Amino acid sequence: MVLLDGGEFLMGSEDARAYPDDGEGPVRTVGLSPFLIGATAVTNAEFAAFAEATGYRTDAQRFGWSFVFGGLLPDDFPPTRGVVGAPWWRQVEGADWRRPAGPQSGIDDLADHPAVHVSWNDAQAYCAWAGLRLPTEAEWEYAARGGLVGCAFPWGDELEPAGEHRMNVWQGEFPGRNTRADGWYGTCPADAFPANGFGLHNTTGNVWEWCADRFAPDPAAAGAGRRLGGDDGGTRRSARGGSYLCHESYCRRYRVSARQGIAPDSSMGNTGFRCARDV
Repeated sequence: MVLLDGGEFLMGSEDARAYPDDGEGPVRTVGLSPFLIGATAVTNAEFAAFAEATGYRTDAQRFGWSFVFGGLLPDDFPPTRGVVGAPWWRQVEGADWRRPAGPQSGIDDLADHPAVHVSWNDAQAYCAWAGLRLPTEAEWEYAARGGLVGCAFPWGDELEPAGEHRMNVWQGEFPGRNTRADGWYGTCPADAFPANGFGLHNTTGNVWEWCADRFAPDPAAAGAGRRLGGDDGGTRRSARGGSYLCHESYCRRYRVSARQGIAPDSSMGNTGFRCARDV
């Protein structure tokens, strides 16, 4: 884990690429105490150690299914139910963190990739076992920025500086054609790309990461504080960072200020988490 000093920083964005309903803005000053945060998302190897030690069954395992990106399924995969408005997501029986692309898949070659198909509830259970916790939205964004002020990405404002790919996101035309120009289709290792200024890897792209906070569409108006983000009284929890499915034409949420709310028992093939701890 990486020790961060905290202090005041500018949280949020009024970027033209932001979605108004996501509540990224306005930009406001937030203060944080020192804290520790994982240099990477929790990997399959780490989650496997937790599951073996505790016998824990994730929400996806208990439900018997999870959402898988259709492009990861083999051509002869049996028909599955799609998500209205997002037909590239398929409800796949037998998909879970051990079988991220359905019952025919596995994680033998993915030990260093982030654990996915992990709900907020599952992430909380892992943290409790490990003596850790999920980061707040403010902590997550402060860490993701890597010391930069007001930039869209952990390395600056250019998506691909000098033509160099700095994160794992969709390349080509979503959802039908991925050129894999950044080297990956699906998840990549948790430390695959260079770290930001604080030593954190993949704070944008690869997988969405759960935060502790309830999701508020307008966190500033809801009273985002020095530690916790806003709370609209609902059940959705905040996730940060975007994923390997983000693309400008579909989901521009591969920026350090981007956020979305997800039901705490939901699991998908592009959602994981990293841990934090008080100093």
